[in-house]
Formats: sequence, structure tokens, C-alpha cells
Amino acid sequence: MIEKKDVVAYCLTFREVYEDYPFHDPNWCVMRHKGNRKVFAWIFHREGHVWVNVKCDPEWRDFWRQAYPSVVPAYHLNKEHWNSIILDGSVPEQEIRRMIEESYGLTGGDAALR
Repeated sequence: MIEKKDVVAYCLTFREVYEDYPFHDPNWCVMRHKGNRKVFAWIFHREGHVWVNVKCDPEWRDFWRQAYPSVVPAYHLNKEHWNSIILDGSVPEQEIRRMIEESYGLTGGDAALR
């Protein structure tokens, strides 16, 4: 998963979510819960790659950052609770999906209901 459209398509597989462009900038897409409008994925182009900001449990935050050099403290968000995944091909798709799913759950979604 390295294309923005692929990340958006995966996020849309979750229940009660929608794609939003709150900054009126096509570079910045956010995926939100319909019920609480909370964002669970920030998707944008930066430095030649697609980046995805995801919320993470602080207990896992450092694990992901140590496991993959392309998982870094979140660009433009609280670095205690958010990571950026740089989609440069070095993070396995299964792990990207796992991080997005965790973010969905932490922001108010029930991943079991996908």
C-alpha cells in the first residue's frame, strides 16, 4: 500500500466512516467517523511519499517507531498519541492496516463491526 487512493479505499471498508477535505486542499484528506466526526487517519503527500497519520496507544507508539524507520512521530499532530506512517514500501501492508485499524478503534469505532 503506497498510493493515497489505496489507503482511502481501505479506510472506507470500516463502518460508518467518510472521506473529508477540511482544508479545501486536495493534498490533505482525512477519514472520519460519521457519528462523532473524529478523524482516525490523516492522509497526505509529503517529501515525495504518501504519509498517513494514525492514533496509537502510547504503549505501542514506540514499538512501531523502533520496528520501522518509516514510522515516525506524527507530522503536525500530538506526538504522544499519533504516528506518521511514510508509505515508502518498507512497512508491510499488514502492519499498515493494523495501525489504521487501531486508530479507528481508539477514535471511537468498533473494528469488530467492519
